[in-house]
Amino acid sequence: MKKIIFRKLLSDYIIFFCIALFSSSIVVWIFQAVNFLDLIIEDSRDYMVYINYSLLNFPKILSRLFPFVLFFSIFYVTDRYEQNNELMIFWNFGVNKTELINFVFKFSFFLLLVQILFTSLIVPNSQNLARSFIKNSNISDFSNFIKPQKFNDTISGITIFSEKKDNEGYLYNLYVKRELEDNDFLITYAEKGKFENYNNTPVLILFNGETLSNRKNEITNFSFSKTDFVFKDYKTNTTTQVKTQEISTNELVLCINQIYKIKIFKKNQKIINCSSGNIKNILKEIYKRLVIPFYIPLLILISLLLLLYSKEHSKYKQIKFLTFFLGLIIIIFSETTIRFVNSNLYFNLTLIIIPFIFIFIFYCFFIFNVNTFGKKRS
Repeated sequence: MKKIIFRKLLSDYIIFFCIALFSSSIVVWIFQAVNFLDLIIEDSRDYMVYINYSLLNFPKILSRLFPFVLFFSIFYVTDRYEQNNELMIFWNFGVNKTELINFVFKFSFFLLLVQILFTSLIVPNSQNLARSFIKNSNISDFSNFIKPQKFNDTISGITIFSEKKDNEGYLYNLYVKRELEDNDFLITYAEKGKFENYNNTPVLILFNGETLSNRKNEITNFSFSKTDFVFKDYKTNTTTQVKTQEISTNELVLCINQIYKIKIFKKNQKIINCSSGNIKNILKEIYKRLVIPFYIPLLILISLLLLLYSKEHSKYKQIKFLTFFLGLIIIIFSETTIRFVNSNLYFNLTLIIIPFIFIFIFYCFFIFNVNTFGKKRS
């Protein structure tokens, strides 16, 4: 009978947690996806780039909301069981609070592994893939590429400015600067121009203008009534440098091994962003992926403080407020500790053991005091 009761409790925890996590993540994702519309509006990217980039950011949102939603879910379901007198079923069938705490505490380590899977594997890969979509994409609609009264340098080596644009797509008072090798450049002025597409190649047709050429410090100029500015083999100015947060966890660990010469792994390989100047960011990223998830068992233990008093007790509302407030403090504290990570490995070890110390303290508190408090549940 105990297995059935525990299975029902676990089912309620998981169902409420999954619903709360996905619903809250979708809300955040929608607001974030609106901001990503700049990829379409400002840079004239393809819609599929926008869709793929937005969807690949969803795992990151899930992992960020995971601790808070988990804490709130355990807190809410436990309180609901108490309010509906469902916890009395546990006590009537011989389940004591220590058994219940141990059951939920063991379950927390499964959730810990799920979060580590997200932070160390799924999120870095999805972030790297999302950036690759932007890096490998090009401008899809040159007719909307140039915004009047704004210098546009999205295309690498080319800066374009237009004073105004009419309903037919003509641009007026154009300024086009093209950077060449060895600090050479071309500057073109034109009264008006318009983008056309020839054999899938975008061409800016310019009318009535002049081109200044600077080659090897020699300046020449020529006037034209009509000329074509072909955009062939162009590249965008989108950042192509891989960020530390997009590097795989395995490579980050190997990088730390190489920099500090720990010699745990004998394998040496070239790793992006692996340098002593970036070691602080690398250690922070490792800490965020592999250490902060260990606050999850602590958050679950805190949510179980509701077991200490019954709803009829005068202090129950105070315990509810204290439990929720303490959980928020731990979540904020866990995120804040990232700032203290530095290049000193011994100092970082003190930060690493903090969640384990807190878990030990809270678990011992429950084991040695829960029965004493349980006598007051009347």
